[in-house]
Amino acid sequence: MNENLYETLRVGFPENADAPCLILPDGSAISYGRLEQESARCASLLVSLGVVPGDRVAVQVRKSPQALFLYLGSLRAGAVYLPMNDAYQRHEIEYFLSDATPRVFVCRPQMRALADEIAAKTGVGRVLELDDEGKGELANMSVAQPDNFSTINRDGDDLAAILYTSGTTGRSKGAMLSHRNLAVNAQVLHKYWGFKPGDVLLHMLPIFHVHGLFVAIHCSLLNGTPMLFEPKFDAQRALSLLPKATVFMGVPTYYTRLLSDAGFTKELCAGMRLFVSGSAPLLMETFQEFQQRTGQTILERYGMTEGNMFASNPCDGERRGGTVGFPLPEVSIRVVDDENRPLAAEEIGHIQVRGKSVFRGYWNMPEKTREEFTPDGFFKTGDMGKFDKDGYLAIIGRAKDLVISGGLNIYPREIEEMIDMMPGVAESAVIGIPHPDFGEAVVAAVIRQQNETGEALTEAAIIAALKQELAAFKVPKRVWFLEDLPRNAMGKIQKKSLREQFAATFT
Repeated sequence: MNENLYETLRVGFPENADAPCLILPDGSAISYGRLEQESARCASLLVSLGVVPGDRVAVQVRKSPQALFLYLGSLRAGAVYLPMNDAYQRHEIEYFLSDATPRVFVCRPQMRALADEIAAKTGVGRVLELDDEGKGELANMSVAQPDNFSTINRDGDDLAAILYTSGTTGRSKGAMLSHRNLAVNAQVLHKYWGFKPGDVLLHMLPIFHVHGLFVAIHCSLLNGTPMLFEPKFDAQRALSLLPKATVFMGVPTYYTRLLSDAGFTKELCAGMRLFVSGSAPLLMETFQEFQQRTGQTILERYGMTEGNMFASNPCDGERRGGTVGFPLPEVSIRVVDDENRPLAAEEIGHIQVRGKSVFRGYWNMPEKTREEFTPDGFFKTGDMGKFDKDGYLAIIGRAKDLVISGGLNIYPREIEEMIDMMPGVAESAVIGIPHPDFGEAVVAAVIRQQNETGEALTEAAIIAALKQELAAFKVPKRVWFLEDLPRNAMGKIQKKSLREQFAATFT
């Protein structure tokens, strides 16, 4: 039996090959038949470039149908897909390519010179271009390839993808996801969220992370129904498309922006059956305002890069605000104390998960992998939470020093290390504080070195320097200069005090 994820997804494709799969912004449609043909061409191209099963294919492009064809083609060729945020800059790209050693790197044309330089330095075999409209070198080369391809056999434990998630030490970790990890989670979500004939997904998420690439797309492909495939989230565009959709998935920022528009009404959402929120905590006020405005209840779920979705509020049944619902089928979740002893309802502890969708470990980090799993096979998520008396799970906070801004994970240590290297900086502390639009905003507190005048070391200078090295979403929105950082008796910086000090900045 071929356990290649593509074959699992293909089972759900409609018998009619002309049935629409992607409905594009101009109203044109790409059929399921063409999806198969174009993914076959991409698979054939990769094989012609020397890609063999297990090779990594790194991709840093904007969302387009061709980017989706490339993802599916990578699966079909038996390659390991490595999506990268298109905002990443030199510092991040060089690390990912040197660590993952991909056979092929696909980039945007404006990044080609940098990509060639880094590829030569890290040993990447081939660099190809794909522009924001899905045109360019990769698309041109794919046209000449055959439009049929026998999907390569893969075992369920073989790797399908590596997604990098930043570490608190500043070193990113590559989460290894197998064909079985992704297939099981897709099948569970498709059933749990009640996908059915006639569903239409409004897809406005990026496709470089779990939410947009795996959760949304896999559910839709398994269902064999169309996606309204938009390049990015735009509130006005969403208002015009919601009457044509039945399912919408977004991060909390999407919902706050929709609610800020008077045109977002109960009548507009009359044909919708499901709104899903994830990637960051949903504020109770957003949850309640959404109910009042639309008469519908957002379904909040819980997951992470290291295993896709772990828990979800029910599709049929009470969706309880402030919680992420129940453990999904095929997933076990427990809340434990510092000694891994299970806690009773309402007791706050460490959230640990185990199941078929939980990742295989971190790429090239066997010791880190061992550290993050308990002897009985539970993954330590780093999140703190509790179950209520009815079994609903609530996420209380994060044990790890994580900031989630606009649904994107940001680890302060990476940013702090770059600030600390700047001339004139003695020390820095990066935190997340409440933001009405992004949920959390990244800000920095900086201590100048003695005798530093501050003429060169300014807020604007630090932000400008970071923009050259980091993705824009990681760059602090504000930088403050302090005389000292708050510390405890052991000398550890008390970030909680900093968060309290600056909490009202954006409110």
